[in-house]
Amino acid sequence: MPLQRSHKAATAWLTGARAGQVRNRSGDVFKLSVVRDYERKLRMRLLPEFGDRSLDDIRRVELQRFVDDLVASGMAPATVMTTLLPLRAICRRAVARGEVQDNPTRGLEMPAVRRAIRYIRAAEQAEQLLDALDGEDRVLWATAFYAGLRRGELASLRWEDVDLASGVIHVHRGWDMVEGEIAPKSREGRRNVPIPGPLRDALVEHRMTLTMGNTERVFRSAWWVLNARKRANPCWRKVGLSPVTLHEARHTYASFMIAAGVNVKALQVFMGHANIAVTLDLYSHLLPGSEAEACGLLEAFLAHGRAAGTSLTSALPAGLHS
Repeated sequence: MPLQRSHKAATAWLTGARAGQVRNRSGDVFKLSVVRDYERKLRMRLLPEFGDRSLDDIRRVELQRFVDDLVASGMAPATVMTTLLPLRAICRRAVARGEVQDNPTRGLEMPAVRRAIRYIRAAEQAEQLLDALDGEDRVLWATAFYAGLRRGELASLRWEDVDLASGVIHVHRGWDMVEGEIAPKSREGRRNVPIPGPLRDALVEHRMTLTMGNTERVFRSAWWVLNARKRANPCWRKVGLSPVTLHEARHTYASFMIAAGVNVKALQVFMGHANIAVTLDLYSHLLPGSEAEACGLLEAFLAHGRAAGTSLTSALPAGLHS
């Protein structure tokens, strides 16, 4: 079989990803926004460099030189990393299907990506931010702060998804700026999120103010939600508050849940993360339990075993003796 040129392999991969035939490592379909971003990166940087070459002809040393040049140009480490993502995905699939023997994107030396510190607001700061807003904007940001929905999930939220009687928001859909309503980001994105009292009161009041002709969606339009910062920032600056984003409000929701004692597995479900590793990676620094506290808990466990006259192994749960 003749070797497939990189630009043809890229076209085939993008077509398959759009159709849902090519999936990510978790087995989920790629978000359409991700496919568009991959296409843009391929067109801007990867295909001009490697498009006329067969995948089997691309050498790791050449890719490493390509990465080094991007770093030398001053490109941010995270951007260098994401620039290679579409080529990684194409090569990974080609290897899995036996179309090429080696994945040249493996083993590359990449610049270190330092995770930015998440912007966390204290409960009283969130209240101040909400108090500076009026009407529907206040309800929108309250839903972000107290339910942790993604921006696209806020944009597509319908009243049929909000069960005020049982106190649950059913997240069924997201929003793409080009495609409109889309399925959630992953299987875990379809979830139920509890509605705390302050948010329930805001939603009830908001529901009562709507006219009969505007009762399908919780918020007036997706574009209105997507422009939330432009409306809120002047209100916050006017009273001396630092502006935040809807995504930062979502991280703040996670910090509130952790401070309230919600376990990490439940938080993963409420946040709609694909797996618990994502939740721990983002928020492990907020979890309670210093070295001194952990040591104290262990000492108390050992002391209890000695007081009961049992050995260390017999005090362990079944299955942990070996």
